Amino acid sequence: MKIALGSDHGGFKLKEEIKKYLEERGIAYQDFGTNSSESVDYPAFGMKVAEAVVEGACERGILCCGTGIGISISANKVPGIRCAVVTDTFSAQMSREHNNANILALGERVVGVGLALKIVEVWLETEFAGGRHENRVNQIGDIEAKYKG
Repeated sequence: MKIALGSDHGGFKLKEEIKKYLEERGIAYQDFGTNSSESVDYPAFGMKVAEAVVEGACERGILCCGTGIGISISANKVPGIRCAVVTDTFSAQMSREHNNANILALGERVVGVGLALKIVEVWLETEFAGGRHENRVNQIGDIEAKYKG
């Protein structure tokens, strides 16, 4: 599995901790920036990670900003993305099992590093359950298609 990583300045330190976590576990990743804590605009980084996931360059993505909210909204504008802002391990599990979330968004100012890394672990290890949930995820795609053009 290859993970697309991205952040703005508000999530930069957390992204760097996630990179260490992935490296320690031998999980491949591509870092789409930002590369410092200098102020930048989050939409560009949400889009870069989302495009990498949709295009298949990376299987899943992880985004970080101050709250996880702004960067997730940006990523979710890319058709085919299901980005979930997560602040606990149960939601991490459910976002994968029930919603087949392909991008995880975390807020550096909301969750500490220890919890964030546990969320990442659960999110990466959880598979989509399919079944009745697949129909619901397909309905999300139908909504997306309705407003695409």
